[in-house]
Amino acid sequence: MNRPIRIALTKGRLEKDTVGLFEKLGFDCTAIYEKGRKLILPVPDGNLEVVLAKANDVITYVEHGVCDMGVVGKDTIMEMKGKFFELVDLGFGRCKFALATKKGYDFYSGYGVKTIATKYPNVARSFFEKKGMDTEIIKIEGSVELAPLLELADGIVDIVETGTTLKENGLEVIEDVAPISARLIANTVSLKLRRTEIDRLITLIEDNL
Repeated sequence: MNRPIRIALTKGRLEKDTVGLFEKLGFDCTAIYEKGRKLILPVPDGNLEVVLAKANDVITYVEHGVCDMGVVGKDTIMEMKGKFFELVDLGFGRCKFALATKKGYDFYSGYGVKTIATKYPNVARSFFEKKGMDTEIIKIEGSVELAPLLELADGIVDIVETGTTLKENGLEVIEDVAPISARLIANTVSLKLRRTEIDRLITLIEDNL
């Protein structure tokens, strides 16, 4: 195979952090900085081709083999699952999934089915199944903090960085669900066919974390 290793990056903050890591590895990322509206960009000295995509699409592209590797948050991996290898915890983009309720609300009291609002129904369902709890999960696309305030839900499962938005809306974290950070993933076939190149890149990255 002569084409470069194709790596999908999650647009936004993870993209910036990954490009910072590539520069640390000594790669020239000029094409990414000067991308304009281009979505496929060369990093010639790393023998890489960068594809900029939304988080869910990074997983789709890697799973279907149109990209050999990807950088995506553990939150997306946990929600979407899929057939690919998770290779390295890159350590940036750190935050967590947490269960939050209205301040002072005793979430674990009583025997009724609790209602949970979240953008991540699979993560929430899995968390409460492990606890053996019956819950009704409601998928929300926008600000999940609204759900307990409008009494649509008893609690929310959401990504928490600083907790400021929760506090400002009278909510508090009552339990951490899972830590999140950026991960390097690879297509299962690419990992076999391009093992040497991928291993070389992984070694370089691990040496510079």
